[in-house]
Amino acid sequence: MKVLVIPEDFRKDQYVVGPIISALMKDMGKSKARVVVCKDPLLGGVEQALRWDRIKEIIERYRGMVDLFILCVDRDGEPGRRHQLDTIEKNAMDFLGKTGRFFVAENAWQELEVWVLAGHELPVSWRWANVRQEREAKETYFEPFAKERGVDGEPGGGRKTLALEAVRNFPRIVRLCPEDMGNLRTRIRSWLQGCRD
Repeated sequence: MKVLVIPEDFRKDQYVVGPIISALMKDMGKSKARVVVCKDPLLGGVEQALRWDRIKEIIERYRGMVDLFILCVDRDGEPGRRHQLDTIEKNAMDFLGKTGRFFVAENAWQELEVWVLAGHELPVSWRWANVRQEREAKETYFEPFAKERGVDGEPGGGRKTLALEAVRNFPRIVRLCPEDMGNLRTRIRSWLQGCRD
């Protein structure tokens, strides 16, 4: 199985979505799935990632090589983001037709970096509910955590090291992030089940 993860900007996001989506596939019994982060074309932010014409361009380019497309963007406190993703999903599935391929989109609450934090023991003074709902979780929580761990100078500002550590606790990520990671796992599992039936 080949999986293409489409982040809103791969330059830092690749260090988060690559390991986490690989762990997700392994969790579903697809440990041999080849997970690749889309780097061409570069989507320079969430505005680009929410444009159907840009997503269509990616699907057209890779649909002959990919079984599962996963669009991962930040929610950024935007309650309407799910509706935008639903529209893109419908367009993508209509475009893919009856090829057996699947396109799913998810918005991390509130930023992808929260998935990484969910896999770690955090400072006791931090309340998880506050981390989860913070619109600027990257600046407020992730960056101080990376600095405290001494990895902020590493690739992706510590994302690479911290994400690789976080996936060791993947069930915890799913448990602490049910609205996004839990939802993503459920939807992909349903598709995989449908492929077997």
